[in-house]
Amino acid sequence: MSTLRCLLVAIVSSIASVLALTIQAGAQIYPERVIRIVNPFPPGGSVDITARMLAQKLSENLGGHQVIVENRAGAGGNTGADSVAKSDPDGYTLLFTAPGPLSVNQTLYTKGLPFDPEKDFAPIALFARTPIVLMVNPSVPVKNVQELIAYAKNNPGKINFGSAGNGSTPHLSGELMKSMAKVEMTHVPYRGTGPAMSDLIAGHIQMMFDLLPGSLPQIEANKVRALANAGAKRAPALANLPTVAEQGLPGFDASSWVALVAPVKTPAPVLAKLRAEVGKVIGSPDIVKRLNELGSEPGTANETEVRAFLAAETKKWAEVIRQSGAKAE
Repeated sequence: MSTLRCLLVAIVSSIASVLALTIQAGAQIYPERVIRIVNPFPPGGSVDITARMLAQKLSENLGGHQVIVENRAGAGGNTGADSVAKSDPDGYTLLFTAPGPLSVNQTLYTKGLPFDPEKDFAPIALFARTPIVLMVNPSVPVKNVQELIAYAKNNPGKINFGSAGNGSTPHLSGELMKSMAKVEMTHVPYRGTGPAMSDLIAGHIQMMFDLLPGSLPQIEANKVRALANAGAKRAPALANLPTVAEQGLPGFDASSWVALVAPVKTPAPVLAKLRAEVGKVIGSPDIVKRLNELGSEPGTANETEVRAFLAAETKKWAEVIRQSGAKAE
């Protein structure tokens, strides 16, 4: 029995060694085919803009290996996220997303999610932190947050605010304002930022919180009126625009971000290579410059820092959702 046991141990060890060498060899030649980055939101919004920035630069850094962005929108980002969670964990299907699927929807959606954000994904990078800006249609007779709050109180239920969809950080920013300012406003969810912005410009909705990169051209063209930065500090791209907290709602802090993750069972050497390559992209001068022009700040590809950040964001938005009573089905 002892000899047989030793033989079995030796065989198992040999198989494990061969498997480990195979995985390492696979990582060394990775990538061999097209890498798909799934954006779980419609094209045209801020997530799409930054996803394509990453894909283009990553393709260049990987010697021309094609990296493409695929939009798979639906259910507040859950549709695309679920497809990635259930894809082959080989490094060729990745998820690039705003907070919804990773840190918001698990609390917001009352019936639960078809995936577990913490258990089903391995973090690769926090690509960028992105300010959120509060805007109104120019016909709304307000020039700052205090005037907006007064107008909302004098016209209860007459302000409709749009967002890219239920559970998006712009949606929750509006819910946070409703809760803190004690005003009545109606949320109008859209299938993406593009149609929401179109309706804001047309005056079909009166107000919207949105990520700065996608909103900046409309603000600069005076198609919408920016009232405030929703984050804790002013954005360099709009340095003269005060925060919501500066204008009468102390403690108001809502910002967004975009992160890249992979299916959790993706081999460690492949994850390490992805983190290294994406880290180079984040630190490249042209990407830093472009992100700053869009009002965003470069993130990090440090695994420990990304994990800690995602955990903190999940806790933060869960509290906002509970306080506001926001929910989705």
